[in-house]
Amino acid sequence: MTTTTPGPRALHAAVGTARTRVEGREKVTGAARYAGEIPFAGLAHGWLVLSTVTRGRVASIDTAPVLALPGVLTVLHHGNAPRLHTDYIGMLGTPPDPAAAVFQGDRVPFAGWPVALVVAETPEQAREAAESLVVTYEQEPHSTVLTTDDPAAYAAAGHMPAETGKGDLEAELAASAVVLDEEYTTPEEQHSMMEPHAATAVWDGGRLEVVDSNQGAGWVRSELAALFSLDASSVRVRSEHIGGGFGSKGLRAHQVSAVMAATALQRPVRVVMTRRQTFSLAGYRSPTAQRVRLGADPDGRLRALEHRSLNQTSTVYEFVEPSAGVARVLYDADAHHTANHVVRLDVPSPTWMRAPGEAPGSFAIEAALDELAERAGVDPVELRLRNEPEAGPVSGLPFSTNNLAACLREGARRFGWADRDPRPGLRRDGRWLLGTGMASASFGAGAMPSTALVTAEADGSYTVRIAAADIGTGARTALTLIAADALETTPERVRVRIGDSDFGPAMIAGGSMGTRSWAWAITEAASELLERLAGAPDIPPEGITVRSDSTAALGALAQKERHSFGAQFAEVAVDTATGEVRVRRMLGIFAAGRIVNPLTARNQLVGGMTWGISMALHEEAVRDRNTGRHYSPDLAGYHVATHADVPDIEADWVDDHDPDDPVGIKGVGEIGIVGAAAAVANAVWHATGVRHRNLPIRPDRILTAPAAPAAPAAPAAPAAPAAPAAPDGGAADA
Repeated sequence: MTTTTPGPRALHAAVGTARTRVEGREKVTGAARYAGEIPFAGLAHGWLVLSTVTRGRVASIDTAPVLALPGVLTVLHHGNAPRLHTDYIGMLGTPPDPAAAVFQGDRVPFAGWPVALVVAETPEQAREAAESLVVTYEQEPHSTVLTTDDPAAYAAAGHMPAETGKGDLEAELAASAVVLDEEYTTPEEQHSMMEPHAATAVWDGGRLEVVDSNQGAGWVRSELAALFSLDASSVRVRSEHIGGGFGSKGLRAHQVSAVMAATALQRPVRVVMTRRQTFSLAGYRSPTAQRVRLGADPDGRLRALEHRSLNQTSTVYEFVEPSAGVARVLYDADAHHTANHVVRLDVPSPTWMRAPGEAPGSFAIEAALDELAERAGVDPVELRLRNEPEAGPVSGLPFSTNNLAACLREGARRFGWADRDPRPGLRRDGRWLLGTGMASASFGAGAMPSTALVTAEADGSYTVRIAAADIGTGARTALTLIAADALETTPERVRVRIGDSDFGPAMIAGGSMGTRSWAWAITEAASELLERLAGAPDIPPEGITVRSDSTAALGALAQKERHSFGAQFAEVAVDTATGEVRVRRMLGIFAAGRIVNPLTARNQLVGGMTWGISMALHEEAVRDRNTGRHYSPDLAGYHVATHADVPDIEADWVDDHDPDDPVGIKGVGEIGIVGAAAAVANAVWHATGVRHRNLPIRPDRILTAPAAPAAPAAPAAPAAPAAPAAPDGGAADA
């Protein structure tokens, strides 16, 4: 066989150029198949049965009538399901959620708890049988309502310290010329991704294979191997195309129950959650109650900052929504105290949801800063510039880069902020009151060790294999561009294969760390491969492959505060007669490291900002306090922003180069939502003169709001922010 040796390599610059998705044609033509669409011979279908009581125990399950129904193959429940090994710590540093480790006991800790799986020849047969299964319960009293004065609340760490503090808070508040003490709340929110959770399990030659929709094939493989006491090498998880995740697509009941059923029946079994089931089984963002106390000098410089947050968690699994964490980065004060608390209730377990902590936390702290600016008579942009920290307010570490000021100045310039009359309730357009608002944003820029395989093929092309996940962000395309530059070739000569646990350990798609982590591994492998090719006379038919592991490189990285930053600006129109709020335009300016693909990066930022509008005005999953069950757990009752709600939205970025970071990518998956809801809420205040500290700002809250106080006389025009930094096409986690 003739082999081909690549010719001289020219330097290429794929990173930073706008590219359409490499799998775009497959998706728009329907050729891309998702987890619930891939065919298997002899496929059976499982349907989960969820509890109808909020707390208690299963007294009995009458399976005989169901097993007699056409097509029904088996019914799994706590009486016949295999015992799972749950005494382990998973990839994210926690034990498995018992709601995923299904059928291990008769206890029911919340409404919607999985109590059985009915498996049949067709999904229709499985659903009909599941709906006819009679389960008898012994009910117990329950508590499902989050209250700020719950005596059972306690400090909880999650993935960051539970509490931080420095300085004498009460003394600094007493010495402050301007003081604010307010409470802000956010409701329960659901991920509502387009593709519900789906998994198919099959045993093939003694090896378990799971085709799934997840945010990390290696993550799910390690969890399944631990639960079922299997060697990790005997488990393979594939997840090629994912229709959205936002934090919820990790280990869930559908994968575990599918493996149980496939083991029992020795044939492929698929379990797909319904939209309603995702409301109790796929996690959610907990409601929060946040108290913010600020004290400042007359010029708005902070002397005291306290941010305390409370969220709910289930009685069987602790999850912390660390809303106070964002204040640990954005602003400093002589007295700086933050705390994250939780209370256990008879509700499903919350989970990671886009910008966990930062999204609800930024609403509270950025709305509070806006109120402080009003009371101090300082422009909101200028107030934030005056309180920019020189180092991490809590850690004391230097920032790798902190270009928040550049975002604020450039955003103010492009939005026309200098022309704003700060007095509320004055601008009108017919029946509409008009207002503008802004907020700052921050999100961490971490990286986790990953491995990658890069092969130089005999035909001169390259194949990259990495267990990454593209959950709709454009990761495939971003990694293709990164690999092309690292290999000194063009994107057309690079094939990127992802979503397979057999490719080795890799970071999940989460925390805006995916592209940053994967890029590190790919560039390391590419560099070594080029060195080997330089001394290779030709390439054998099987190609030349190099495997990398970025663990050592990441360990050598200097300890610094690494974050993306941003500034959000919004203009709203409010009709106080109908309660209607319309966002007329939004602008987000971000500092997010090196932008890999401007096309998909901008898409991610705009998507986050749109979610912020949705968070501010629409999203609210409401539970019946008597039963703990949701009202309308579907997309008809759970309202989200649509195209009609977002007429003019723009995202851009400033240069954010870190000379000490060899990768330079920070990630854009989550920074876009941070601060967006606060900017909208602050704009509603500017339009109406009324503060809304409880999200969402529904029409009824506009209609029942107290009358706005009379507007004061116009102050002198605020000084324009300093000259803006010129924006740059640098890009990020696409």
